[in-house]
Amino acid sequence: MKVIEKKIENSQALLTIEMTPAELEASLERSYHRLVKKADIPGFRKGRAPRAVLEHHIGRDKLLDDALSDLLPQACEDALKEQEIQAFARPTVEVTKTEPLVFKATVPLPPSVELGDYHSIKDKPKPVRLKETDVNAIIDQLRHQRATWEPVERPVQLNDLVVIDVEGSADGKTFINQHGAQYPVRQDANYPAPGFAQKLLGMKRDEERQFSLKFPDGYGRSELSGKEASFRVKVFEVKEEKLPELDDEFAKGVNPEFETLEALRQQVSANLKQRAEDKARQDFEDRVIEAATKMSRVEYPPVLVDMEVDRMAGQQVQRWQMAARSPEEFRERLIQTPVEKLREEYRPSATERVTQSLVLGQIAVEEKIEVSDQEVDKHIERLTEGAAEDKEEQQKNLDTPENREHIRQLLLTRKTIERLAEIARGSAKKIKKKQIKKKQKEAK
Repeated sequence: MKVIEKKIENSQALLTIEMTPAELEASLERSYHRLVKKADIPGFRKGRAPRAVLEHHIGRDKLLDDALSDLLPQACEDALKEQEIQAFARPTVEVTKTEPLVFKATVPLPPSVELGDYHSIKDKPKPVRLKETDVNAIIDQLRHQRATWEPVERPVQLNDLVVIDVEGSADGKTFINQHGAQYPVRQDANYPAPGFAQKLLGMKRDEERQFSLKFPDGYGRSELSGKEASFRVKVFEVKEEKLPELDDEFAKGVNPEFETLEALRQQVSANLKQRAEDKARQDFEDRVIEAATKMSRVEYPPVLVDMEVDRMAGQQVQRWQMAARSPEEFRERLIQTPVEKLREEYRPSATERVTQSLVLGQIAVEEKIEVSDQEVDKHIERLTEGAAEDKEEQQKNLDTPENREHIRQLLLTRKTIERLAEIARGSAKKIKKKQIKKKQKEAK
């Protein structure tokens, strides 16, 4: 075996390796002895057929494939040792010639991170300014949630609730047929078709109406996309929304703890402020992480992004499967957005995640941030504190080496982000730039 070419690019070692005829022949002989014991060849007992007979029976290609599956991994491992290359993940191998045997190995190398002077980042969360209109909007939502619907003798208007029979068909096939359905007449309603709600305006109780609507191209249900549908509708009842009075009784109806409307408003205001502060903190942390990433030099093998893309796409497909009401609906969703298209959509964000994760990991090393076993134990306790009878079982499931390491990494990332945020706010003790540069030099 000899390495006839070696290149390093994109955090990968690209090796071209040639095997000697003797090495290939030895591997073929080993494959023969393995396969002949399993082959049923007329005229021979198992394990007794000569190699030439076995090759004729199963084919030269099958013997060669078996030999290569045994030979290539070991040859690749020997080449890495010879070249003193540390593989970060399993190499991919491609055979380019069989006589002589030549193959290429693409070897992912460990990522490298050269941090910028992240101690120079200066930022802080943007101040939160809560408006009275924000509180009023939430109060208004609460009123709508507790509204009643009363029958009225007038034509249908926007924001009414109507009781209808509806039948819809396209290309001679019925796709909706409901009786006594309660339908909210909303301006932005798209069900059962865009523009359906507007067609009901002006209808009276016991009135029937027929009309047509065209589904837009690219509509969620592919069998209706771009087609014209015919609808038959009959209105049985028109209901109008009656909002509750905005007083102390309304506040008590929301929660008995609120004895006055003012108490409810104060709680709503406090919740909105907390939510706004959380968002401001998240935005601030995102800016700090982005700044630290931009000033750093990061190199890593493409396989890291591929793995993150696989994970993100797999999670999305799982969410679709759980949300689907039937296998057909799930298949339709996959037809609309194939997994390969999904993978390409996720690639930019996967690349960003990998880069930021590597930068945060190196900052954790520089700042000597660690997560103790006790911290992992406390986190598991917090995760299961709301459990009732199966609390011990949940803790047992979480307290495995794999899950503990996952939790440890989550906590480590969180502590690193908090440390980076402290530095940006100026509330953390600054490490001298000379020390940082020294550590970076030593890491290289």
